[in-house]
Amino acid sequence: MREQLGWSYLTAGLMNAANAAGYLVGALACPWLLRRWGARATLLRGSGAAAALLALHGWAPTDVWLYALRGMMGVASAAVFVSGGLLAARLASGHVHGTATTAVSPGLVLGIYYGGTGLGIVVSALLAPLFFGVAEPLLAWAGWRGAWVALAGAAALCTLLMVWRVGAALPVQAGSGANIGPAFRWQPFALGLLSYGLFGLGYIGYMTFIITLLREQQLAAHWVVAFYCLLGLGVMASPWLWASLVQRQRGGGALALLNGLLAVAVALPVASAHPAAAFVSGVLFGSVFLSVVASTTALVRHNLPAAQWPAGISAFTVVFAAGQIAGPALAGALSDSWGGLRAGLAVSAAVLLVAALLARLQMPLTSPPGPPMSPQ
Repeated sequence: MREQLGWSYLTAGLMNAANAAGYLVGALACPWLLRRWGARATLLRGSGAAAALLALHGWAPTDVWLYALRGMMGVASAAVFVSGGLLAARLASGHVHGTATTAVSPGLVLGIYYGGTGLGIVVSALLAPLFFGVAEPLLAWAGWRGAWVALAGAAALCTLLMVWRVGAALPVQAGSGANIGPAFRWQPFALGLLSYGLFGLGYIGYMTFIITLLREQQLAAHWVVAFYCLLGLGVMASPWLWASLVQRQRGGGALALLNGLLAVAVALPVASAHPAAAFVSGVLFGSVFLSVVASTTALVRHNLPAAQWPAGISAFTVVFAAGQIAGPALAGALSDSWGGLRAGLAVSAAVLLVAALLARLQMPLTSPPGPPMSPQ
């Protein structure tokens, strides 16, 4: 899209910034949505809206339309992540207190939910390239427009699967406002929240521009696809790599270690243009970055009573979204004006390192959490 539409790095970054701005709006709206609809309905409606919005990307006539669609997509994505994370946290609590039929680590439950994104990354990596380089007489929707529509079809299929599986496991509970507890107190989690905001700022620059960097390094198209598939497989493997750490750490230890590893992953393609460095970077990045999200959900679950989990998860999502808004534009502006993409990624790595240092200072709360909330 950047090449065909004549975008600068800044414009490409602003597209993701628009998505992140919508994500922030969605995160702020989530407590209201959860009170009105409950977690299950919010998850399914957000996922269905995301699929429809993806399809509209293929029809967008101008950049202005794309900005608007990216923003609305962010709102839907936040609804999915917050409500799904809440359901996963409640399911994890059920395993802890013996209400589940199988003995599964709570950290693994959270990791599997967030790690499921890896399957989407792999499907995207294999599906989108099918629409590039195809002659238009053979396929009217060739190119990036067709890729958006195809991704929408995949998202719609996954939404239908969730309607079937989530509907069977979690019946609708009317009047769910009782499940949304008292207001979240930000001060005790200040360092963790700041660290998570910097994570959003740092990681998104990598996700926005790493493929562009690989293309600039003349990496063949099939190797770019392989890179993205490996990144997605790393995401899928991450629950089993980090579940014990996420479950064991009640403070910011897991968040600190994972941010530090991400800083290394982002710095690798800056330090070396060799393809091996890029592939190691992709595998390491994929196996870590969504476990950071799981670690903040675990931090909330470890330190707050269950009635406050929705507000806590929403608060962390808000600061994450705020970081995501600035990250792509900052990386794009640096890449346009100072040193190219490597300079932008170097700044992202430095931001992630600071995030790791701040998270290390986040202590667990002294008061134990209250009794768990049963799954909705």
